[in-house]
Amino acid sequence: MAACGKIPFVNTFTVFLTSLGLLSARDQICYANLNVKFGGAYCGMSDALDGASHHATEDIAFMRALPNMKVIAPADAAAARWATKYAVENYGPMYLRLSREVYPDLYTEDTRFELGKGAIVRDGSDVTVIACGIMVHKALEAAKILEERLISVRVVDMYSIKPIDRELIVKCAEETGAIVCAEEHNIHGGLGSAVSEVLAYEGCGVPTEFVGIQDTFTESAPYKELLAKYGLDADGVIEGIEKVLDRK
Repeated sequence: MAACGKIPFVNTFTVFLTSLGLLSARDQICYANLNVKFGGAYCGMSDALDGASHHATEDIAFMRALPNMKVIAPADAAAARWATKYAVENYGPMYLRLSREVYPDLYTEDTRFELGKGAIVRDGSDVTVIACGIMVHKALEAAKILEERLISVRVVDMYSIKPIDRELIVKCAEETGAIVCAEEHNIHGGLGSAVSEVLAYEGCGVPTEFVGIQDTFTESAPYKELLAKYGLDADGVIEGIEKVLDRK
């Protein structure tokens, strides 16, 4: 279809799309740089009760490693609508990381998004939390709690994971001196790895912590319980912030 000028949108469970479909995405789509869009539903642990077989905690690592593939992880409905519209209007393979959960509104319909950029959704001076998806909201909750302890937390929504906003990452490292990466994904190969690559390439040697799935398979439980179990709630983000500030 893409070779004939159509714009195919492929949508299914994220775990199946990015694992069983990986070889096809690599050899048939990305190698030829075809205009195919991938919408991964039920990302992270959002298909909570179905357990590890239906949880997608490696998908960012898989998809951002593919040449020509762009990776977007919206944190609310407005960002998801922009990403979908952008995918239609711009050529090339693109992966949209979508959750089953209803995220709180973060942006207005007038918000301007841009591929390769992130957004500072809360400013702060002591530490920066760079997050995507549901973890942007958990980071904002953590920042509000820590404000009472006079800890100033900057929160960045890194909705564009590939390409990533190198300039913003460097700016945050230089201005706050500490970084916490927060994602509903394995700590290997995802957003945290992408941020660390930028810090290394740019010579920004600041303390960095990672809030994510700690290289393990996840269990079956209600979604909120899973987030708490694996440290992907406000308390988990606070723990990451406390650790990184101890090293600052």
